[in-house]
Amino acid sequence: MEFLQQLINGLALGSVYALLALGYTMVYGIIQLINFAHGEIYMIGAFAGFYSASILGLPLIPTLLVAMVVSALAGIIIEKIAYKPLRNSPRITLLITAIGVSLFLQNAMRILVGSNPKPFPDLINAGSINIGSIQIEWKTILMFAVSAFVVILLQFIVYKTKVGKAMRASSQDMEAASLMGINVNNTISLTFAIGSALAGIAGVLVAISYPSITPYMGVMPGLKAFVAAVLGGIGSIPGALVGGIAIGLLETFSKAYISTNFSDAIVFAVLIIILLIKPSGLLGKKTNVKV
Repeated sequence: MEFLQQLINGLALGSVYALLALGYTMVYGIIQLINFAHGEIYMIGAFAGFYSASILGLPLIPTLLVAMVVSALAGIIIEKIAYKPLRNSPRITLLITAIGVSLFLQNAMRILVGSNPKPFPDLINAGSINIGSIQIEWKTILMFAVSAFVVILLQFIVYKTKVGKAMRASSQDMEAASLMGINVNNTISLTFAIGSALAGIAGVLVAISYPSITPYMGVMPGLKAFVAAVLGGIGSIPGALVGGIAIGLLETFSKAYISTNFSDAIVFAVLIIILLIKPSGLLGKKTNVKV
């Protein structure tokens, strides 16, 4: 029974990593950028939700919407100011810029709100479902359901809509896409907005389940979500879900049955192994680079 309980906990945690991994994978799919500031957008979403719920007194759904909008705007602003001017620069330049943006957002938020943890209001008072000795909280069900819904919705947007067609065209060849009349700049901004909005949802859901938020709360989840994106195949939407769930289960089971001290090391060891054995990830496509 303990195994089943840990399985449920792992699925809930993995669904959060999946939401974050989707942001990494969407941005990388378009402009081949690993946005290491993505964890900080998750943190911004959590704080937007905190002030919406505690000061404005908003219930769950409006709080989620506010967090999505604030995070989406943050993602668009970061893309316009930090990444767009460097779009034709070497990838290492963009990578260093992303790390710099991450550190800037952490410390800017620390100056604005202070470094002390803030207690997040309990927006779900529904309790839990008991099946024998297994306890499933409604918060857990919500986290998993939201992640599954978002993945299905994104698959529909990317493969069944004009916006999705523009995203796929831009990811394959930006110059050709712009010659065909696609506004590449708007497409990239929209991609950042969608990925950032998902991070905002994840921030609120995690803050509800683990009700304490700080300016540095996005560092470790952001890195683990990156591992999840690589594991599933960065650039693949279903891969982000698979990778997120896998990392969530791995972390939960390693904490329960091996050691809480080594769980993070085990997760990052998986990244090394995947890069050595299958660099394209579980569901990623292998690309041949002509020299």
